[in-house]
Amino acid sequence: MKSKVPVIIGSIFAAYLAFVAVVVLVYEPTPDDMDWEDRQAYNNAKLTELSIGQPIEQIRTLMGKADFSEAKSSNQDTLQVLFYRTHHSKSDGETTRDECTPLLFKNNKLIAWGQDTYQQYLDSPIGG
Repeated sequence: MKSKVPVIIGSIFAAYLAFVAVVVLVYEPTPDDMDWEDRQAYNNAKLTELSIGQPIEQIRTLMGKADFSEAKSSNQDTLQVLFYRTHHSKSDGETTRDECTPLLFKNNKLIAWGQDTYQQYLDSPIGG
């Protein structure tokens, strides 16, 4: 009589290989799961998809959690700036604001992004 153990082991191994193949082919990491280099490349690619007027929640869904954020009220409007890592300055193991691109929101709508954007935010008066 032949043993069925090799068939059972072979079947389990084949099922395992199928599972691994599905995970490798289907799984796409979220931006928060990426290492800094992949996240940086991802953020740069996603910046090209932005449009003025997009809601902040749509941006967060597209780009993931911001590296830094600030907010204030100005002239009865709410201003918020989100910083996303887009370039590398120095290898110190920390992401700093100078390695990020700021996205500026007014009343939860995207109004500007790029290097001059943070200065626009800083120049806006507080309160209102």
